[in-house]
Amino acid sequence: MSRADLGKDPEEVSKMFDGVAKRYDIINDLLSLGRTKAWRKVATKIISPKPGMKILDIAAGTGSSSRPLKDAGADVIPLDFSKGMLEAGKQRNPDLPFTQGDALNLPFKENEFDVTTISFGLRNTNNIEKALSEALRVTKSGGRIVVVEFSHPTNKIFRTIYMKYLMRALPKIARATSSNPAAYVYLAESIMAWPNQKDLAAILAKVGWSRVEWHNATFGITAIHVGHKA
Repeated sequence: MSRADLGKDPEEVSKMFDGVAKRYDIINDLLSLGRTKAWRKVATKIISPKPGMKILDIAAGTGSSSRPLKDAGADVIPLDFSKGMLEAGKQRNPDLPFTQGDALNLPFKENEFDVTTISFGLRNTNNIEKALSEALRVTKSGGRIVVVEFSHPTNKIFRTIYMKYLMRALPKIARATSSNPAAYVYLAESIMAWPNQKDLAAILAKVGWSRVEWHNATFGITAIHVGHKA
């Protein structure tokens, strides 16, 4: 089973996620200290899904982020690059229209969606700006992007503790619970190498999103960035 490196070759990343698809939600719970569901509730509230709203959920994985959007009546399309993640998602959420696709080359026309969103997947692309530009292209004028991603804890002491947990405790847990512990190490490393809240906001603005803001969750372990399309 493969382990991707921070070069983020698409094939390597896809194969790695194929291999951990069935346990991916558990992995996210470990990375988030058990706060993933709470963060998704915050993101869903920000998105404010409702009937008639068309939403593209990029890097949707098994559909955990898409489920509450669908349940609120929105027309949501969960998209992912990994075939294994899509298969696991179809088993758990057979009513969702899972679609295979690349965040860097979205298979949709311009101005199709009221909201594009990506949860814990942007950092696994090998071109952040391209992914955000593609999301901008398919979002309607006046629409929004909502990015949920691991970030940098704002408290220095807590940040040190969390980073030590990622690189020391997490691999030990992975070896005891997973057939592919190297994947956990990659995910931890990808979090540590990720831009902080201000820097990601600057990237969103650079590619054309306006009025960019972010909301910290759990002391900044995760940040939810929101941008608007003029």
